[in-house]
Amino acid sequence: MTPQRIRPADLVVHRGTVLTFDAVGTVADGLAVRDGRVVAVGDVAGHIGPDTEVLDLAGRTVLPGINDAHLHATWLGARWPHPLLGAPHEEKPVTTGEERRAAILRAGDVCASLGITSYTEPGLGPGETGCFSAEVLDEYAALNREGRLRARVTVLRLFGLLDGASSTADFLRGLETPVPEADPEWLAVTGVKIFADGIPPMRTAWTHHCYADGSHGALLVDGADDGTRAANLASMISAAHRAGLVVGVHATGERSIEAALTHLRDGDHLVHGDLVTPAQLRRMASAGVGLTTQPAIATAMRPMVAAALGDDVAAKAWPLRDVLGSGVRLTLSSDAPVVTPDWRVHLAAAGELLDARGVTPELTARLLRCYTAEAAVQDGSASWKGSLEPGMAADFCVLAGNPLDVALADLPSVTVELTVTGGRIVHRV
Repeated sequence: MTPQRIRPADLVVHRGTVLTFDAVGTVADGLAVRDGRVVAVGDVAGHIGPDTEVLDLAGRTVLPGINDAHLHATWLGARWPHPLLGAPHEEKPVTTGEERRAAILRAGDVCASLGITSYTEPGLGPGETGCFSAEVLDEYAALNREGRLRARVTVLRLFGLLDGASSTADFLRGLETPVPEADPEWLAVTGVKIFADGIPPMRTAWTHHCYADGSHGALLVDGADDGTRAANLASMISAAHRAGLVVGVHATGERSIEAALTHLRDGDHLVHGDLVTPAQLRRMASAGVGLTTQPAIATAMRPMVAAALGDDVAAKAWPLRDVLGSGVRLTLSSDAPVVTPDWRVHLAAAGELLDARGVTPELTARLLRCYTAEAAVQDGSASWKGSLEPGMAADFCVLAGNPLDVALADLPSVTVELTVTGGRIVHRV
């Protein structure tokens, strides 16, 4: 019997270290790609044909593509290279289709240069304008049809104001607005974002702790009192669930977290969770509610939280070590352009939050999974992306060194030399 010939790969990378982040943590030395999917891991010599592009890793490391679970890409593209914190910048309004498109494409370039192959754009909808308007979603759909997206995009729609109020009536009307058709592997509109409260430095987080003026913050949803607002938040979450959508709730104060957590279910997630308590983490783990947090924002804002609520509260904010020990599904993200979209900086900040105590290669790998495999779970795509196994999407980046061999504080110095999305090279040094 004549042996079946292997159809040659489109791309092969070999002679390096491939961190697959599969269920058992397989480490290989090569990877073969065909038709946008991984077809082999390990010995890939048999997949090289006359037209295969072959890249010698020369000892470099391959990592699954970074999946930023909370990145305002259009806003990032409009502001780049000026983050909101620590970089005063007069922001030019984004009002036309051409400006929206240019911002999205610029963000795609930035993401590609950082090894980011997927991100969640958290908050586009009819109640907002500029970088957060419903027209941005239409522009994403047009770019998807043209094959011009350089990263995969998950969208959470917003039926209220960014960092502001929302009403039950507007939320219910928003749920009825249509979603543009798109290839769900490149543009997926999977859920909604709800702002439960603001942030501690602005004295708008809803908390049991007391601000200097004696206030405690409040929920941002409509209602005449705390009880009514909490009931309206619950009704919004329930309406989203009835519509078959996942829910991401921006909640920073422990009272807003509690109000949302009572009604969230498996697959939903909280965003930020600055003042989350150990008891709430246990409930989240039991209910399957995830947490998306941003370490570099935590390190930047801790002094601001101390100024707003005192040193004792600030010391307990962003309890990353407790989160890691709780069993909560954790995703790390940037919230760019609030701060940099560079995931290496955020992992270095995670090391700072952990006081660098007990940060082993195994813990670094776990934190990297929060930016790859776990993020794919959150956006409902873990069956086809997030790890490098045969059949999975060929989304990966090539780093100059192995991130497991360096201290987290030194990770920003490890360069991203190649980014591949869907088997296509979108960045090369």
